[in-house]
Amino acid sequence: MGTLKIGVIGCGSIARRRHLLEYEANSKVEIIAVCDIVSERADEMATKYNAKAFVDYKELLAIEDLDAISVCLPNYLHATVSIDALNAGCHVLCEKPMAISKEEAESMIKVAEKNDKKLMIAHNQRFVSSHQKAKQLIDNGELGKIYSFRTTFGHPGPEKWSIDGKESWFFDKEKAFIGALGDLGVHKSDLMRYLLGEITEVSAFVETNAKENTTIDDNAVCIVKTANGVIGTLTASWTYVAGGDNSTVIYGEKATLRLENDPVYSLIVQYVNGETVNYELDKIQTNEEGGQTNTHVIDHFVDSIIHNTEPLINGEEGKKSLEVILAALDSSATKKIIQLNAESN
Repeated sequence: MGTLKIGVIGCGSIARRRHLLEYEANSKVEIIAVCDIVSERADEMATKYNAKAFVDYKELLAIEDLDAISVCLPNYLHATVSIDALNAGCHVLCEKPMAISKEEAESMIKVAEKNDKKLMIAHNQRFVSSHQKAKQLIDNGELGKIYSFRTTFGHPGPEKWSIDGKESWFFDKEKAFIGALGDLGVHKSDLMRYLLGEITEVSAFVETNAKENTTIDDNAVCIVKTANGVIGTLTASWTYVAGGDNSTVIYGEKATLRLENDPVYSLIVQYVNGETVNYELDKIQTNEEGGQTNTHVIDHFVDSIIHNTEPLINGEEGKKSLEVILAALDSSATKKIIQLNAESN
């Protein structure tokens, strides 16, 4: 297989800071086309990456020989555009959350299967060095039985991150559907599923208590239980105004794991006998200056196409991580503990 021909739909912050940069750094791909409904943004990225600019994504999808697409759009468009791209014969890397309903996610998966194309969801937490090392330690029995955990992902909000600042689609309920929980919390549901197995029960408070002129959630605190009986908290917030927190602590029988919870050591293992092992690994990606390290998402997607392997976060995985977040919304609305369908897990 020669060089993969890539199109990127949506030229906002995630495309600029992640997808386009990482495609450009990958020698196996060529960025052919970019699209944005704001023509100036598409033109700017087209000039920068020597690509063709489009304002209508359907015209971009009509390009012959296009191999793959990144969907970097507001949440409510993820399913529609991904399905159109899959039907146009393209492999698809879709930003998270993959869709705004279980039904949309299932449709995306079916269309990918029907067209025999890759569908990957851009969850980057599984590729973080400390998280991969933690999985290895857990799977090897280094912690013994896992009892509990706490995980959080919070920052001051999309105002500084999004290309549109306070006017961003992130704050528009129609376009986003879900706020901090979908922006950040879904990364953590994906990570905890990866580390500890399927989540089967969810209880949550999902609030809008900081951002003005919006009904979108900016603070969520969830209590979750895994199929193995591990209980823990999962929090997502756009209100950590003094700086981000992307940490996870896992409490086991033989040791406690501290992930991304120390300024120097990405992973700290504290054994019950008092011994501590510090791992100084690659730092997790952040939205802060200097946090633009490779997420490995693009490279993994490209390799899965070239070698015809299943992406680590395929449509099914993306759907299960989304379902945890949808259950949290349901729990907050109904004031009940939501059980996730065992069949879908």
